[in-house]
Amino acid sequence: MTKKSSIYVCQNCGWSSLRWLGQCQGCNSWNTLVEEMSEVSKTGKEIKSSEKISDFTISLSQVDALKSSKTRFSTFIDEFDRVLGGEKPNRGMVNGAVMLIGGEPGIGKSTLLTQVVVSMLASKEKKGGNNINSGKIAYICGEENPAQIALRINRLKENNYDQDNLIFISSTNVDSIAKAIKKIKPIVVVVDSIQTLTTFDLTGSAGSVGQVRECAERLTTLAKNLNIPIFLVGHVTKEGIISGPKVLEHIVDSVLELSGDRTGDLRILRAVKNRFGATDEVGVFRMRDFGFESVSNPSELFLEYADGGVPGSATVCVMEGTRPLLIEIQGLVVGSQLAMPRRVGRGIKLSRIQVLAAVLQKHCKLPLSNNDIFASVVGGFDVKEPALDLGLAVAMTSSLVNKTIKEKIVFIGEIGLLGEIRSVSLLDRRIKEARRLGFKKVISKKSHSSINQVLKELGLLK
Repeated sequence: MTKKSSIYVCQNCGWSSLRWLGQCQGCNSWNTLVEEMSEVSKTGKEIKSSEKISDFTISLSQVDALKSSKTRFSTFIDEFDRVLGGEKPNRGMVNGAVMLIGGEPGIGKSTLLTQVVVSMLASKEKKGGNNINSGKIAYICGEENPAQIALRINRLKENNYDQDNLIFISSTNVDSIAKAIKKIKPIVVVVDSIQTLTTFDLTGSAGSVGQVRECAERLTTLAKNLNIPIFLVGHVTKEGIISGPKVLEHIVDSVLELSGDRTGDLRILRAVKNRFGATDEVGVFRMRDFGFESVSNPSELFLEYADGGVPGSATVCVMEGTRPLLIEIQGLVVGSQLAMPRRVGRGIKLSRIQVLAAVLQKHCKLPLSNNDIFASVVGGFDVKEPALDLGLAVAMTSSLVNKTIKEKIVFIGEIGLLGEIRSVSLLDRRIKEARRLGFKKVISKKSHSSINQVLKELGLLK
């Protein structure tokens, strides 16, 4: 007979102790001991398993996914399916996947997952051969009670769905939850949130490193054994990273991040990690009174208030996954009152602004060393790829000389340290998107070789 107990293990060197210590006796590190499960026999010997090898072995020919072309099923929210991965029409969740969704408090994590649940229950159609209404969905109420969740559901504009198939589990004990899931056999499970769950096998409080990791491991094992996808809501720290041990992100299959300015209505869902899809896809939503609204054409949203008649504005085309997006870049260059002029970016890396300012000063003889430079991506979007270099340089120069760009032009290109314009990937697809939205002219590596040529043609440089 085995006896379950917990021990404290150093996360740096693996040294263990029966009680918590502030300093590890193995490597002298501070605050590295974390409570973990330890299963030992009363005699201290290794436990001999009674399992048969046939209980956990399977041949490739027996795998269900190999026999069926339907390996995913939809959440019935197009932008959410895009981020989860797959190719149309087979997009969405993978059976047995564990997906962790994080974001700042109040950003809309619970609202989005509630909308996913209701959308799945409300769908009357068969998509790819799977009838989503044929199964139940389990919602783990860790932070709210069922009545509070019902208030959120009532705000959604969808009201024609099978209420009997939405099962609330009002418990924070992971073992009781696992027992209920095995009995209900739902098609999807939502856990809100993983930091509220505990197991009586550990003495730590809810949200501690040991509790979060152990609960996540047990839910992951359950998902794999029962072939049920599970969504985990995760809190974030003040630094913006998901609360709990870093190993939590290694345990799950996908880590989704919901971001955006809480004072605005734009929300962006991106995959930080995804074992079953790309990590560069993004889903764009607008927050409405009734919940989230998918934005199928984000370019029109980002260009909604673009004004080409104002100095410091330029339009660029960037790629997010397989989707080309046209966005407005704004630059503001003003005389500085400081000994060291400021460089401020919103949605743009500070290093990118500093490099472009140096290139413009060196190769275009622009007096930027005594000016403050502010750059922003309109709409709260965060752009990391270098294809915005050309548009950002034009916007900064336009603001400096106080001249507008009269034509509707899209700028696509990376700028090197020598002032040359370099080509970017998927240029033809970007140009096609620009033409579709009514832009007559595209400036890129195909049309110009240096930033000097571009600025002179636009009348921004003598």
